[in-house]
Amino acid sequence: MDRANVIGIVPARGGSKGVPRKNLRELNGFPLIAYAVAASQLSQSIDRTIVSTDSEEIAETASKFGAEVPFLRPAELAVDQSKDIEFFRHAMDWFKKQEGYVPEYWVQLRPTTPLREPENLDQAVTLIKSRIEATSLVSIHEFPENPGKMFGMQDGYLHGLCPLDPRPEYFTLPRQEFAPAYIGNGYVDIVRASTLLEMDSCYGSRMIGFLTPDTGEIDVEDDFKKVEYFSNSVPNSCREYLVELGV
Repeated sequence: MDRANVIGIVPARGGSKGVPRKNLRELNGFPLIAYAVAASQLSQSIDRTIVSTDSEEIAETASKFGAEVPFLRPAELAVDQSKDIEFFRHAMDWFKKQEGYVPEYWVQLRPTTPLREPENLDQAVTLIKSRIEATSLVSIHEFPENPGKMFGMQDGYLHGLCPLDPRPEYFTLPRQEFAPAYIGNGYVDIVRASTLLEMDSCYGSRMIGFLTPDTGEIDVEDDFKKVEYFSNSVPNSCREYLVELGV
């Protein structure tokens, strides 16, 4: 059997303060984690779907929808301050010890961005495979409020956030006068094992920017309402798959 070289990894720790139990929160009848698992399963480019969690309940739920949960993440790697590199390294170590190798491409699918389409994941995998100099891929969309027009504040007084901009009162200029700015959105990130293991970094210095729709990312309760609106107004193949699955 050929070794899997593209892993869909769904990080889903049990604790959450902004939206309690958010990875198990239901959206149109299915838990958020099910949407991430479904996207990975429907992708033509992802070989295996792995969930990294510290929660037995999340592990059981993810397994019902077809994910592999071959290990539980240690509790110390699942706290509010935990960094992505920690669960990636833990998963890679498991592969090295249990299967004798480490897959190169790790497609990160956060449950908190549930309304992704599998064909976009395939495009992302194809893109990073074609760019051997790239250290990672990060999904983005254009940020509607350019940072050049934003302020910081110190001692009650405002200051522009771009002190190196030589234009007088640059923050009053029309937004068209600024270069586009982009924000990561959690739709799909791809980490290369070689980047992490050789540079001790998830993303490295040559991140491909992969443009996707802004389908909403859930961090607080109001975000969930936005995603609910999107889910009721835009067709989603993952939801259709979950309905057909009948779990």
